[in-house]
Amino acid sequence: MFALPFAYIAMVLAAGGWPGWWTVVWVTAAMVGGRTCAMAANRVVDRVLDAENPRTAGRHLPRGLLRTSELRAAAAAGAALMLIAASLLNPLCLMLAPLALVFLIGYSYTKRFTWTSHWILGFTDGIAAAGGWVAVRGRFDPPAFVLWFALTVWIAGFDLIYACQDVDFDRARGLHSVPARFGMPAALAVARVNHALTAAALALLGIMMGLGPLYWVGWLAVVGLLVYEHSLVTPTDLSRLDVAFFNVNGYIAVIVFVATLGGLWK
Repeated sequence: MFALPFAYIAMVLAAGGWPGWWTVVWVTAAMVGGRTCAMAANRVVDRVLDAENPRTAGRHLPRGLLRTSELRAAAAAGAALMLIAASLLNPLCLMLAPLALVFLIGYSYTKRFTWTSHWILGFTDGIAAAGGWVAVRGRFDPPAFVLWFALTVWIAGFDLIYACQDVDFDRARGLHSVPARFGMPAALAVARVNHALTAAALALLGIMMGLGPLYWVGWLAVVGLLVYEHSLVTPTDLSRLDVAFFNVNGYIAVIVFVATLGGLWK
């Protein structure tokens, strides 16, 4: 919901339009494989913590609806699909795919030792944008790094908001996050900074790629949604957090994708 549109954005920008069915199919397969690997591995890595946290105790592993071996098999299958897809795109994609898998699996461990885990998660999701670009061009170019940065700070920003609901649990279990370390007001302030950087990076991308007016209409809509997202949560009221996290950010991803397509039609 969040990373896939940015992989497509990178593809169409790198191609200057339609990148071709071969690239679209195998980038999509790589994304599905990578996401399956990451989510399955995350559930296995966090299974004990999930069982202890009231918010996550209803997940499949804590409830016994799935076995650990089944999720490990799903993670392995997802990783295999990602590697196969990368091999069918170009040599650089295949060369970098194992490193991407290290981040996709490893980010689940980071909250055990660093409160920078929010940005590590964002960086990991940002690989989708870089991968979409490399899949088309077989190399990195400056716009790929700008898009990667935009995705990194956007994901980190709303993960900071999402982590506010687990402050008490994280502190009790010795887990690391910005809300647990510095408090919710500081976390929400840092989230706002991250989303301001997101807007700035998307503006820079539009300038670098020479995107047309429709892109800037979408950009304004995204800025408005980011402001709205932050109006939904306060340090004393997280009741609308799910709306801020899932609904608003889902709209943002789709709007940026549609705006980018429109921006190419100058």
